[in-house]
Amino acid sequence: MADELKRRAVHASGAGLVALYLLAAQFDLGLTWDRFQLLMGLLAVGTIALEFLRLYVGVELSLYDSLTREYEQNQFAGYGYYMLSMTVAVLFFEPRVALPAMLMLAIGDPISGTVSDDSLKFVKGPKVLVTMFVVSTLIAAPFLHETPLAVVAAAVGATVADGVKLRIGDFIVDDNLTIPIYAGLLATLALEFGPV
Repeated sequence: MADELKRRAVHASGAGLVALYLLAAQFDLGLTWDRFQLLMGLLAVGTIALEFLRLYVGVELSLYDSLTREYEQNQFAGYGYYMLSMTVAVLFFEPRVALPAMLMLAIGDPISGTVSDDSLKFVKGPKVLVTMFVVSTLIAAPFLHETPLAVVAAAVGATVADGVKLRIGDFIVDDNLTIPIYAGLLATLALEFGPV
């Protein structure tokens, strides 16, 4: 239980990246969107390097105890997907879409996890789905309030990514990879094609 709480805290710490960008923008500290994209790219490369060292070189750091679950011991870990998906969001979506998509992963996913029964269902229960949708809507609203359809679309994307397992062959896609991407894609489509 203590390890799971630590993992949720590490998960939520990703919100600090969003806070860093917003504070830097607010106080004109020189962290432009281009520089933030570069920072996220460097963090993603660093994460991939850590996973390479863990999986192929055999480097064992105490840090891995907080970042990985038992079933991830011999495969690319969830924290790697987490960093990759946040980076994809920053590289491919505009800030008002990417930032809430990142927060849906950093904050929404651990909150929905607290109401989950951790069963391996294909679709999570209604309580989990509703929790993720409500939290994601609240996260998206300050960023996309001028386009309510985009708020709902982003929340639906995050909820589907969190609540419905995506299987490709024998591989189950980690929701750490899909939450920001689904949320960002649906919000972008709503902004592009929805009513003004």
